[in-house]
Amino acid sequence: INLILFIGKVLASVESLSMAVIASTLDSLLDLLSGFILWFTAHAMKKPNKYSYPIGKRRMQPVGIIVFASVMGTLGFQVLIESGRQLITNEHQVFDHRKELWMIGSMSSVAVVKFFLMLYCRSFKNEIVRAYAQDHFFDVITNSVGLVSALLAVRYKWWMDPVGAILIAVYTITTWARTVVENVGTLIGRSAPAEYLTKLTYLIWNHHEEIRHIDTVRAYTFGTHYFVEVDIVLPGDMPLSHAHDIGESLQEKLEQLPEVERAFVHVDFEFTHRPEHKAEV
Repeated sequence: INLILFIGKVLASVESLSMAVIASTLDSLLDLLSGFILWFTAHAMKKPNKYSYPIGKRRMQPVGIIVFASVMGTLGFQVLIESGRQLITNEHQVFDHRKELWMIGSMSSVAVVKFFLMLYCRSFKNEIVRAYAQDHFFDVITNSVGLVSALLAVRYKWWMDPVGAILIAVYTITTWARTVVENVGTLIGRSAPAEYLTKLTYLIWNHHEEIRHIDTVRAYTFGTHYFVEVDIVLPGDMPLSHAHDIGESLQEKLEQLPEVERAFVHVDFEFTHRPEHKAEV
């Protein structure tokens, strides 16, 4: 579908030579590239390899989205530069009625198709597919702004066309920059909210009556889900097999939570000792 829409917008760009329409067409070109990136990451995640990737491939999802967003931001900067050049050099195109009809028909059709694709992609829960829905929403905006800007340039002032292209570029850059920041945050180990840590603490404390103390509860992002680290204190005279069973069952219970990818439970007999890992990380 994106290929067909891209061909239609290429024809509109060739006929009109509008900077705003060209900016929207370049955006469609990146749709083809982004579609491949998002498909590749989703496909790779479905093929686990416990030897090469012992903790799974969930990190490929935010990485794929970051790559996608970076490409979109690069497009925005390129359009921004070219539009600014046109404004400075007073360079603009002359439209005729036939070109105007081509442009209106192509851009309007693409905007309508993209709108329905956006609704379809939003019906999925997969974050990668929903990121693609976000891209379709941007396409609806950029197509509409591009078409309106080009029409205003034809009917009123020529400079409305590069100004519209600049608006599209700024919108693209700011939106995808925000997407990059959000997904980078999931990769650098940001802590879970206090409410979620409280939920985990409650679940741990009520897991088994032999738990004497909860030393540590950590939950942090490592991709789209949380890694959880727990230190619990059990009686010092408890048999090893019993302590192992309590720790293992707690780990399994934590990993059943939909937000948790992996859980690590450390069992100890006291909690007054110094930290067992590096103090600074």
